[in-house]
Amino acid sequence: MSNTTLILGLSGSGKSTSMRNLDPEETFIINVLNKPLPFKGYKANYKLIKLTPTDDEPNADNGGNYYATDDYAKILSVIKHVNLYRPEIKILVLDDFQYVMCNEFMRRVGEKGFDKFNDLALHAWSIITSLTLTRDDLFCFVLTHSDSDQNGVMKFKTIGKMLEDKVTLEGMFTCILHSLVQEGEFKFLTQYNGQCIAKSPLGMFDELFIDNDLKTVIEAMKNYAQE
Repeated sequence: MSNTTLILGLSGSGKSTSMRNLDPEETFIINVLNKPLPFKGYKANYKLIKLTPTDDEPNADNGGNYYATDDYAKILSVIKHVNLYRPEIKILVLDDFQYVMCNEFMRRVGEKGFDKFNDLALHAWSIITSLTLTRDDLFCFVLTHSDSDQNGVMKFKTIGKMLEDKVTLEGMFTCILHSLVQEGEFKFLTQYNGQCIAKSPLGMFDELFIDNDLKTVIEAMKNYAQE
């Protein structure tokens, strides 16, 4: 099983910026909103895939490492493709995951009944499950927005209580890092602090706050697994 990590945080807290030091030769980004990435050189380093790779066309990506879609079925197809046909890819990032749910909800807002909430829960669960079942040398990161609950705790942002009642998305991750601005610096919170949801295996990180750098997070995870 892969190493799948959830990155939570408010907009502007440094989630996407944490990708800045990743090696594009071994990184694949699924960008839900296709928004510009907040670091220099991303257009030169990340080649857009325009067609959705399938089992019938495993080479459809032409060596690309960037795909833009908010369609859960296409996301599942790309995850499968990277897992099976792109062994050189060691890091898979899904950015702005909450908009997979949000955009589908808005497209179906006129539907009566509660079936759409069942579908949204299933689609979110399916994506995260597919990431956790990829090969064990693939580090997967799900970047998504946080929101406060009725007690003021910052948690995974969804599209409402009906979805949260069906699946607790935080529970599907062993490691959750929360992006924060701490004393003017962008950081990851590694453990729950009473206000923001975060968790990591005992001893994986030496400090409560670490730099918001996915490269160093991966190094810490590798060292932890080898100790």
